[in-house]
Amino acid sequence: MTKNAVKREIPDYIEGYGQVKHYQGAFARKPEGSISGAKLRCYNSDITDKTVSSIKEAIKAAGLKDGMTISFHHHLRNGDYVVNMVLDACAELGIKGLTLFPTALFGVHKKVIDHIKSGVVTKIMGSVNGPIGQLVSEGGMQVPVVLRSHGGRPRAVMAGDVHIDVAFIGAPTADKYGNICGTLGKSACGSLGYAYTDADYADKVIAITDNLVQYPAAPVSIPQTKADLVVEVPSIGDPAGIVSGTTKVTRDPLRLLISSYASRLIEASPYFKDGISFQTGAGGIPLAVTAFMKEAMLKKGIKGSFGLGGITGYFVELLKDGLVDKLMDVQSFDLEAVKSIGENPNHIEISADWYANPWNCGAAVNMLDVVILGATEVDTDFNANVNTEADGALLHGTGGHQDTAAGAKLTIIAQPLLRGRIPCVTDKVYNVTTPGEVVDAIVTEYGVTLNPRRKDLLDAVSGLKGLPIISMEELAARAKKMSGPTDPVATTDRIIGVVEWRDGTVIDVVRQLKK
Repeated sequence: MTKNAVKREIPDYIEGYGQVKHYQGAFARKPEGSISGAKLRCYNSDITDKTVSSIKEAIKAAGLKDGMTISFHHHLRNGDYVVNMVLDACAELGIKGLTLFPTALFGVHKKVIDHIKSGVVTKIMGSVNGPIGQLVSEGGMQVPVVLRSHGGRPRAVMAGDVHIDVAFIGAPTADKYGNICGTLGKSACGSLGYAYTDADYADKVIAITDNLVQYPAAPVSIPQTKADLVVEVPSIGDPAGIVSGTTKVTRDPLRLLISSYASRLIEASPYFKDGISFQTGAGGIPLAVTAFMKEAMLKKGIKGSFGLGGITGYFVELLKDGLVDKLMDVQSFDLEAVKSIGENPNHIEISADWYANPWNCGAAVNMLDVVILGATEVDTDFNANVNTEADGALLHGTGGHQDTAAGAKLTIIAQPLLRGRIPCVTDKVYNVTTPGEVVDAIVTEYGVTLNPRRKDLLDAVSGLKGLPIISMEELAARAKKMSGPTDPVATTDRIIGVVEWRDGTVIDVVRQLKK
């Protein structure tokens, strides 16, 4: 066992994961070696049509076999049909022992549980939201799930930590030679940012589309040079499922108060000036912060440079109103964003590598001034947990939490002090996802709690009327008093989840719940 930089004791070797590289700090590990790559292929003029009749035929043509790794993107979120269709076909073909490498799984993928139990899927590297996460938490898989951030995933592929044998790309529009577009078709999802790395580095790439158009498709997100096979199906998903998360500004007075405090902190910071860049996400509080910031920008005549990340209609409004120059979109979070990215040249589609990979020549998150994040809990060292619930169940992915926190000049976690009777501030989080080293402020209904290392921010808000400042010690004591005693999560020693920091080191592990 080794104690890492966030004081977590982690085994040096984890069964089903391998030798552990221990987390030593947010920016401690540096890359070595060269970028890994896919197998070379050659398509001459005798092959001008890459379409095959079915997913089964595509699987056979791609040479998918037992024990291989297959990947998927989640741009259709809870409306995706592709994962289930592919795994059903694999099961019918008798393929076993697959490693599933999705960018995320949702409730719509509950059927994956059947394929886990039958042995079609034996390992998952990716977010396991909802029922699959519950299964994993209760010991339903033989090897640990590996959780990576949105930037950590392309880093793992490019560094050779993960090799994709076959990538299955849900394509809202495609032509017979494999040009893929995300902004057109009945299943349009906007940006295909999470699929770019898979298309670049997989040995075989299969486009699955429900809108096969005449060659050449346009505009093109992923070109024909990356695609090996094309399959047309009746439907790749329901775009209504894209908006499965909270995509409306909160009306809860308590959450509006939190949002107001967060906005005032941003206004008081040195970053609230012309050219400000920010990411606020799609939750009720972050969207309310966006609304408050819009008012402040209009009042003070401030114009931003860009909005980043998962883009919502609220950011689209800022672009239309001239309050930001550009939107950099790795994932379109609602149908307004889907429409905008297809129409506005200043709404730019970017890959997850471009967005957040720490091991390239500079990710977009490095250019962020401000990011608003949430968490299931934070502790007195400002460490944040976004992977597990209060009962220890592994129900959430990491997303861009680590990446944006590490990149932004001002990282704010905004949330109520309690959810129900469960404290969101505690002495020690159950699981560390993002280290306190890269978290600058916690904003609750009781005011702003600043990381002591950010004396500049404390000076900036000192004496500011209407913005209460509360120390972490006071905040934690208040949470304890309000919630009363809480029982620790009861777990076994068995590791069911490995949480990687964005550089591939292990920051924490998740253990199986006791039944």
